[in-house]
Amino acid sequence: MTTLAAPSHDRGITTLTLDSPANRNALSARLVGELSEALAGCAGDDTVRAVVLTHTGNTFCAGADLTAPPEPASFVALMRAIVALPKPVVARVTGHVRAGGLGLLGACDISAAGPDATFALTESRLGLAPAVISLPLLPRLDPRAAARYYLTGERFEAAEAARIGLITLAAGPEDVDKALVPVLDGLRRASPQGLTASKELVTATVLRSFDQYAEDLIARSAALFASDDAREGMTAFLERRDPSWVL
Repeated sequence: MTTLAAPSHDRGITTLTLDSPANRNALSARLVGELSEALAGCAGDDTVRAVVLTHTGNTFCAGADLTAPPEPASFVALMRAIVALPKPVVARVTGHVRAGGLGLLGACDISAAGPDATFALTESRLGLAPAVISLPLLPRLDPRAAARYYLTGERFEAAEAARIGLITLAAGPEDVDKALVPVLDGLRRASPQGLTASKELVTATVLRSFDQYAEDLIARSAALFASDDAREGMTAFLERRDPSWVL
C-alpha cells in the first residue's frame, strides 16, 4: 500500500500528494522513502518546472508515525533534498500540521495555508524536542516565536504561521488554490536556470544549517527517542491520556 498518490502534472507543475489519511499522513519510513524517490524523479525531469506538495484528508502531516517511525537520518535527508532540489517546492496546506510535519513544511520554498490549517510543535509534550526539524525551521522562524512554540507546544493558526515565517501565505477566507495562482504563474514564467540560481541564493543559509548541525541533531534525536520520558510521552499519547508529568 502506497502512502503517496500518483503524481499529477500540469503545465510544468508536478503535484505530489501525501495520501495516508488513516494515520493523518504521519511520517512513516514508507512515506519518507516514497517521497524521497518522487522528489529525485522530479529533479531529473526537464518537464518539471516546480513541485507542489499537498495532502489528502484534514491533516497535511501529523509528525512522526510513532508505530513505524523513519530513521532520523532518512528524514533529515528528505528535508535536505527538498531544500536542495534544483526546482522550487511549494506547499499547499488545507489541514493540520504537527511536529515533524512542520519540518517538512519548513523545507519548502513557498507555502500557502487555508483557514482550516493549524500548527503545533508538540514534541516537548512527548518528552522530546524539535531536534532535526530545527535544521530548516530555525533559519526561517522569528526567534521569539520559535522559543514560545518550541517550549509550550501551543496550537496556532495560519495567520500566525505567516507572521512568524513558517509559511508564506495565509489564505484566510480566500481559497488556497486561488492564492497560489500568481505564485505558480510566476514560476511558469521563470526560466529553469533562473529558478535554480535564485533558489540557491535563498536556501544557502538553510543548507549551511544542515551541513553544520545535522549530525549532532540526529544523535540528539535518537537519544531523546530512547529516553524514559519519551517512552512515557508516546505511550500516553497512544493511550489518549496525560503523561505522568502533567501538573
